[in-house]
Amino acid sequence: MSPLTKAYNAYSSVMPIANLGPGQTAPNILDHLESLRTKDVRWRDGRCFTLAYSAGPDVLALAEESYRRFSGENALNTSAFPSLRVMQQDVVDVVTGWTHGDDATAGFMTSGGTESLVLAVRAARKRAEREGRNLTRMNMVLPSSAHAAFEKGADYFDVESRRVPVGADWKADVEAMRNACDDETVLIVGSAPQYPQGVIDPIASIAKIAADRNINCHVDACMGGVTLTYLERLGEPIAPWDFRCDGVTSISVDLHKYGYTSKGSGVLLHRNKTLRSDQTFITDNWLGGMYGSSGILGTKSGGPIASSWAVMHYLGDNGYERVTQSARQSTMRIYEHLNVHPDRVVRALPDSTLVSFGTQDPNRHDVFAIADHLISAGWYLDKQTPPASIHLTVNAIHEPLIEEFLADLDRAVQQVGSLKGSSGSYATTE
Repeated sequence: MSPLTKAYNAYSSVMPIANLGPGQTAPNILDHLESLRTKDVRWRDGRCFTLAYSAGPDVLALAEESYRRFSGENALNTSAFPSLRVMQQDVVDVVTGWTHGDDATAGFMTSGGTESLVLAVRAARKRAEREGRNLTRMNMVLPSSAHAAFEKGADYFDVESRRVPVGADWKADVEAMRNACDDETVLIVGSAPQYPQGVIDPIASIAKIAADRNINCHVDACMGGVTLTYLERLGEPIAPWDFRCDGVTSISVDLHKYGYTSKGSGVLLHRNKTLRSDQTFITDNWLGGMYGSSGILGTKSGGPIASSWAVMHYLGDNGYERVTQSARQSTMRIYEHLNVHPDRVVRALPDSTLVSFGTQDPNRHDVFAIADHLISAGWYLDKQTPPASIHLTVNAIHEPLIEEFLADLDRAVQQVGSLKGSSGSYATTE
């Protein structure tokens, strides 16, 4: 039995059976809700480097109000709610432009990165079936840095996951990936950037493998789809990663990350409608008539669609350039501070806004002990393995607090000395 299973069993065994009792007043309930989150991380204050993103109180207020107004609408059937159809298509069209798609590019909004990646695995499997490949044990080839949600897709749709070690630069090893492919391979994966060390895989070379084999190539740009677009517009050299690369068949972009929209907002794009059809599900094999769904969810709130549409039009190109530049400058300020310190090791030069670092001598400076001191000082960040690292997802809200964070980091390093910290793990950033 795994440690997680043991912990869950121990927790569930002492949970009392819930009893609602008499109804309560709305003010009392809302007060209680506020009291419940007193120990939640302070992401709205800019003290959280994972899980939540903010471009400022004005953007957040608009995102939440737009979500509230459409939270009860059901995006399962946009014929009943044509407002959602119009907004979703507009959002998809904007993201298509960001990723250099064309008039043939087609997609849908999803609930975020995990759903997008799971559907990318399904789409690859369904394409192979649609084309009559008659495979007995489908597989996908992906670097060891690709997101864990691909493993969920592999498990859901019975596709073997073939993980290939990354190179010394943490980027996908293209030749190793090529060698891992065979006649049963239906999908090959690259990330822009990958989450653990924040570097962009050589997408053009990976996509060529897919083109040569006539299989799907998915680019996980959930973290970078917005940021890389605007960094390039700001003049930074960005390695090719989108539909400009021949062989790329689908791209996922999360809006609830660096698009700064409400949670539950992602987009999955396909190069054309035929490839998009492999994502969808349609049946009439029941007594209720035709049922169709663009993703894993059936009923889903219109809130994320409205929030995405509102925030994207509120920020516009100028706003996204501003918040992207802010996040990038903060990222590089952290990187430069870490890179000159003899006791710290930055895993890679950030290609976007993710920083991962460890220590030169773990026996003298345990990086997880440093993380614990930072958490005690009111910050929240990811502990990541392997290798043991602190991971920071830097966004627009952090700019005013960077110097304070770096001072607390230096203080934590001094306090740790030769102490050993506890191990930690990455929890989903979706």
